[in-house]
Amino acid sequence: MTESNRIEYKRELTESLEKEVVAFLNYHDGGVIYLGIDRDGEVLGLLDADAVQLAVKDRLKNNIQPSIMGLFDVLLERRDSRDIVRITVAGGLEKPYYLRKYGMTPKGCFLRVGSSSEPMTQEMIESLYGRRVRNTIGRMDSPRQDLRFEQLAIYYDTKGLKLNAAFMQNLELLTPDGKPNYAAYLLADENGASLQVAKYAGTDRDQLTENRDYGRCSVVKALKSVLDRVYVENTVFTRIGYPLREEREMIDSTAIREAIINAVAHNDYSYGATPKIEFFADRVEVTSMGGLPYGVAEEDFFSGFSVPRNKEIMRVFRDLEIVEQLGSGIPRIIKVYGRKAFEIRKSFLRVVMPYAKPFAQDEAASEDNGSVKSSVKSSVKILQLLRGNPQMNIHELSALIGISTRAIEKNIKTLQSKGQLQRIGSAKGGHWQVLESSDE
Repeated sequence: MTESNRIEYKRELTESLEKEVVAFLNYHDGGVIYLGIDRDGEVLGLLDADAVQLAVKDRLKNNIQPSIMGLFDVLLERRDSRDIVRITVAGGLEKPYYLRKYGMTPKGCFLRVGSSSEPMTQEMIESLYGRRVRNTIGRMDSPRQDLRFEQLAIYYDTKGLKLNAAFMQNLELLTPDGKPNYAAYLLADENGASLQVAKYAGTDRDQLTENRDYGRCSVVKALKSVLDRVYVENTVFTRIGYPLREEREMIDSTAIREAIINAVAHNDYSYGATPKIEFFADRVEVTSMGGLPYGVAEEDFFSGFSVPRNKEIMRVFRDLEIVEQLGSGIPRIIKVYGRKAFEIRKSFLRVVMPYAKPFAQDEAASEDNGSVKSSVKSSVKILQLLRGNPQMNIHELSALIGISTRAIEKNIKTLQSKGQLQRIGSAKGGHWQVLESSDE
């Protein structure tokens, strides 16, 4: 590939890196910078790619304003047996971005034009600043100031990370005035936000059979609870053949996971709306409010160029490895269901995923018995659910797996006796730890 409006090559880490990143931040599509490749696309490699990666992260964090945490990835790659560094930059919502030492001036503000980064005029800077989105959750005050983050600390601890005394500042959970912001509110142990899951008997919304809110807690815990619910809801059709056993998911598990994570990370929370997951007789729909972020065209969206609406939430999701890298979710959904799965409106964005058909033998059996679910033992399901959400209690496990609380307790005791599960902390404030990675 050659350099373009979205791709920049550099032989090595230079003083102009921040300038190139600022230009991509101010460009509506963002872009990618490769270190260790020359302008002709020849892979030269880097002598110490690990050190370069660390230096890039530090420089981008400290030398660009407004803060761009959550808007970039710095990854090591191997090409032609050489180490290079790839920097993926999303177009930001708080334009204009600028070099800290030069401020919001033509010497500090740049824009991607073709394959080069050009200084912005003062008129362009003032125009962008005038249109800047101000109602982001990072600038909104939390409805409550007495926030606790014990749940978030547990999730960070499971990844070997610690929330120190300055974590609210480090994770950008404070407004410019130093108060907890709305992102902090969503991540706190108690809040008024929730994720909605609804189920209907037919193919329309006339016959509602279930409507449940998952939330009033850290959005991380709420998300994991919803993903657990979808896991249980998802049917796996099976056909026993020779020499292979075939399985087919009713809903592609990777696509539905990406759709739900994207809905939570990109939802417009500024006016109180929350994401919704709806199960119909023939499909599942995942809806987030707010439509496409400001300045993002549909073609850019489908190409995977990401503009995180809530960079603070995205930052936490990446720390906890819920999100792998910027812009990877939409292409994964398109790979399975195509662009036709997306319904994009001004006020919302919806992903519609039709259910897969059973195998012929399963269709015959379904006349009497309904859909054939995978025969996974209750103890295995318990381990899988607790691995994803270590704070679940027996009542939540019972509702998700569909067996009694007494049966759940019996399975847990068995798992503890086998050394596969242990309780950390008290029954009320503690959490579960899965000690064996295998689900066999």
